[in-house]
Amino acid sequence: MSELILLVDDETDLTRALAFAFKREGFEVRVANNGREALNLAFQDPLPDLVLLDLMLPDLPGTEVCRRLKADPRTGEIPIVMVTARGEEIDRVVGFEVGADDYVTKPFSTRELLLRVRAVLRRSRPAQASGEVSSFGDLKVDQAAHRVWVGQEEIALTALEFRLLLTFVGRKGRVQSREALLDEVWGINNAVTTRTVDTHVKRLRQKLGEAGDYIETIRGVGYRFKDRPDSEGR
Repeated sequence: MSELILLVDDETDLTRALAFAFKREGFEVRVANNGREALNLAFQDPLPDLVLLDLMLPDLPGTEVCRRLKADPRTGEIPIVMVTARGEEIDRVVGFEVGADDYVTKPFSTRELLLRVRAVLRRSRPAQASGEVSSFGDLKVDQAAHRVWVGQEEIALTALEFRLLLTFVGRKGRVQSREALLDEVWGINNAVTTRTVDTHVKRLRQKLGEAGDYIETIRGVGYRFKDRPDSEGR
């Protein structure tokens, strides 16, 4: 089955060109020209596999559309790539803070955009490895099912947050520099900075609650997941 892309942009010439390019590459496409239409189309069956979202929309800001989609359990795991003419670092940081998985600045080449979309989709797919459920203190992770629990409570993580957690859990007791995390979790992406890593680690800790303390900050270096649950805190 073809993967479904929801294109959200008020520039009709751009959405027409992008829709043609994505369909030519084998994708199915829906198009929305404003935020409210995007929210309506995002919840229609089948759900989109990825949302390509402009930041500047005529009714709702793209950040608000992103926030609403990420907050709803039906759409919270759908990857979102923000596309905008605003390329300042603060704009990228705000986009990532509300849950965007990638950020592309206009003008861009269609070929680059397709490569970035494929990379995000590849990272968001559930792992096909073993169905083993790993436990670490109060934390339990089912990699194959893309599910996380802290104690008896299931925690909803985005695809990127889940990948970040898996990276930490898989490297317990080893310091991970921000650059190493960028390479492992985000891949090659010029729009992502080390500050983005800090933003996502902060969000991940908040969602994990007390289990967020398993992720230690190593000042001047990066982060480390504790080697055992009862080791001393930061």
